[in-house]
Amino acid sequence: MTIINRAPFPLTRMRRLRNHAFLRELVQEHQVLITDLAYPMFITEAKAPEPIVTMPGTSRIPLSQLKEEVGKIVDLGIRLIALFPAAQSEKSKDAKAAYDPEGLIQRAIRLIKQSYPDLGVMTDGALDPYTLTGQDGLTDEKGRILNDETLEVLVLQGLSHAKAGSDIFAPSDMMDGRMGVLRKALESAGYPDMVLLAYAAKYASSFYGPFRDAVGSALHLGKSSKATYQMNPANSDEALHEVALDLQEGADMVMIKPGLPYLDILFRVKTTFQVPTVVYQVSGEYAMIKAASLAGALDERAAVMETLLAFKRAGADIIITYFAKEIAQWLKH
Repeated sequence: MTIINRAPFPLTRMRRLRNHAFLRELVQEHQVLITDLAYPMFITEAKAPEPIVTMPGTSRIPLSQLKEEVGKIVDLGIRLIALFPAAQSEKSKDAKAAYDPEGLIQRAIRLIKQSYPDLGVMTDGALDPYTLTGQDGLTDEKGRILNDETLEVLVLQGLSHAKAGSDIFAPSDMMDGRMGVLRKALESAGYPDMVLLAYAAKYASSFYGPFRDAVGSALHLGKSSKATYQMNPANSDEALHEVALDLQEGADMVMIKPGLPYLDILFRVKTTFQVPTVVYQVSGEYAMIKAASLAGALDERAAVMETLLAFKRAGADIIITYFAKEIAQWLKH
């Protein structure tokens, strides 16, 4: 045998560890777990579930059926839900329904906590379901967003959610200074353990359309923009500044929104700050995958799991996704 004279083969063959399923699984660097997931729910006063046309497979859940629906989520092993009010009827210039102790979300929190005290409940801090304009903040006669006046309502909203039993209050309004005033107010009112999740890098994205349909703000917002408070999609350094400010003011966790188009932001935030980091796979991302899978262009399960692995690679600790129930079933079976 003249092995010495043969042309050398590569000493390192990367495919060796890909040849068998068991090897691929053993050396896999990232995994998606049920405990990574949070499921967003739209709550309504209606008597029956209302399918959301722009988000196939999702519905607004009536308060009367919430306990049953949440029970299914608990059975799947999902540990956190995020509540959003759908089509609030009590819209006003001052958004006072946002902090009504008998409001839809406040009642939903109490109902869930009475039945499932160990389930994590996250609630949204924003005024767009309650304003006449569909904007996240109060406005003046010229339509300008009033930052500091909005903070006063957000504080009242946060306190009402804390009193009802919410575990995590997540301001999504992008008003300046909101985390600081909320943290001080919660401490002063006797809620020092309330977790604040800052929508720290929330971009003025075109991927929110189906969500606005779901909560009923699209009609009121019309063609108006949220660009004066949500971030410019062209900016990335600014996101780090926003996150740093929110953490300094008392945020416990930070969020990047949307998800897949902003993986670079997610990665930079996680590597820079090393704090619990949440990503929101938003309604438009969900709708795109659903439409492609319904058209036969994509394998839904494979595509969804690939996106979730992308979030984990980029540094996400928690993933909010409308696919959470399906993912939990896939992971179980």
